[in-house]
Amino acid sequence: MGKLRAFYIELENPQGVFFAGQIVNGRLVVELDAEMKMREIRLTFKGLAYVHWTEQHSTGSGKNRRTTTRHYSATENYFHQVVPVFGKGMGMGDDNRLPPGQHVYPFSFQLPPNLPSSFEGGVGYVRYTIKGTIDKPWKFDHTTKRPFTIIALLDLNTQPNAASGTHNQQNKFLCCLCCKSGPITGMLRLDRVGYVPGEAITFQAEIQNMTSRVCGTHVKLSMTTIFHATSKSKTTSNEITRVNHPDIQPGDTENWSGDRLVIPPLPPSFLVGCRIIDINYCLELIVDPSGPAIDLHVPLLIIIGTIPLQSVVQQYQTQYGVSATGPPALPPPPGPEPSAPPMGGASPMMNLPPPSYSECVFGKTNIREEDDSEHTRGEMDYAPAYTYYDWSKQSQFK
Repeated sequence: MGKLRAFYIELENPQGVFFAGQIVNGRLVVELDAEMKMREIRLTFKGLAYVHWTEQHSTGSGKNRRTTTRHYSATENYFHQVVPVFGKGMGMGDDNRLPPGQHVYPFSFQLPPNLPSSFEGGVGYVRYTIKGTIDKPWKFDHTTKRPFTIIALLDLNTQPNAASGTHNQQNKFLCCLCCKSGPITGMLRLDRVGYVPGEAITFQAEIQNMTSRVCGTHVKLSMTTIFHATSKSKTTSNEITRVNHPDIQPGDTENWSGDRLVIPPLPPSFLVGCRIIDINYCLELIVDPSGPAIDLHVPLLIIIGTIPLQSVVQQYQTQYGVSATGPPALPPPPGPEPSAPPMGGASPMMNLPPPSYSECVFGKTNIREEDDSEHTRGEMDYAPAYTYYDWSKQSQFK
């Protein structure tokens, strides 16, 4: 790209994972093959939630029928700070020249408290970025972009009923012409509602098939997201993972006991701190009769947090013969320098294996925004990283 050999943002924390209130340290690097004229070099720190979708609406009839596209949107800003590092913004005037070679501009940015978790959801997102700009007079600017992840703490120990069991039972009758079959009955039971990614949901289910049809069965974990625009809301549902079982024959009853469904890396429930996007999780037993019929659904709402239940941690510690005192605390994200535990007043459990920070199960998405040009450098394919506890290995507790 002519004189500009390299232009990038590098974070001290290579995984780019932070909690609200922490300091983001890094550096902006500019490498030139020849002298470049410019007004300034600046950094822009931005955090916002954005929702947008379109719908087709028709009015009139016949020749007077018209179809229009309506836009629904909302924005919530968390921070937007511009920091000059060279040139005009540093009191150097409009005409500045940067000599060839490598130029490094360190930066530190204090994150505000109470930020919601990063989230990428198609028609809406919560996104945090750092953008570097070389402002050139009478020419196209050079830009580079670096997204990073915020993880909002959701302590399951503070959530009502997170440690309590729950169950649901539903039934339905199938009709064929003038005949009404016996019922399909489904029951789903959990010993608790609160989990963290990496844990396995152990569930019990019972299905009675009193119909004349073969019924397929499975249990799935889904994420329901509600996007709130200024005048309307939109709900989407994504299946995350499922456990399948063999078909149930007419007149049979089947009991499932001890089935497990591992929770992959996911954003915490509720998306606390964001008023225009809500997230809920549901474990659901589905019975699918053969032929034309509506499936039987038996749903249970669950909570996915970032700090595990103390009772669950103690169970693992008992299982592996270790002990610790104090409530569970989420260790700080990985980085070159340790920082204080994010939970005020909480004592870290030294034998609690720390979480890893793993890419969201839904994978990467393109995060190009309206103010990005086609020449913007940096990471345009990005997935937030979330906590993931691997408690499957005894060695982690020793």
